[in-house]
Amino acid sequence: MTATQRRGRKIMMTPGELDDFLTTQRTCRVATVSADGAPHVSTLWFAWDGTSLWLYSVVRSRRWADLRRDRRVAIVVDTGEEYDELRGAELSGRVEFVGEIPRTGELCAELDVAETLFARKNFNLDEMPHDGRHAWIRLTPEKTVSWDFRKLGAR
Repeated sequence: MTATQRRGRKIMMTPGELDDFLTTQRTCRVATVSADGAPHVSTLWFAWDGTSLWLYSVVRSRRWADLRRDRRVAIVVDTGEEYDELRGAELSGRVEFVGEIPRTGELCAELDVAETLFARKNFNLDEMPHDGRHAWIRLTPEKTVSWDFRKLGAR
């Protein structure tokens, strides 16, 4: 169950606005906790299926090692340059690893939608290319906070 946003209700996105935003944006920042407790932030492309955010991560990365040890994550997707253009969302919770590690293309029905969305959005392809270096991480957010500063101009 997703926690309800308490602050900033005036600028929060509606569920439909948030879904449209996450469907069209391409890049996110993924914050993990390193072994020594230090934060680590990295940038990735993602796909949104309406319920979960899907990340295709290199399995020999600090991010992957962090998440294998501690599945807690915070992910920010945002856009805008000027103050009155800023829009974004922070999604947080615990990730799940889905499919083979690393991914080589073995049949996995649970990945059909995510791979199709990701391949079309990020590679303009109908099928996901697999390189044997990446694998899938799914975040079904426990908490989501959003903002759309464009709403401030409509006072």
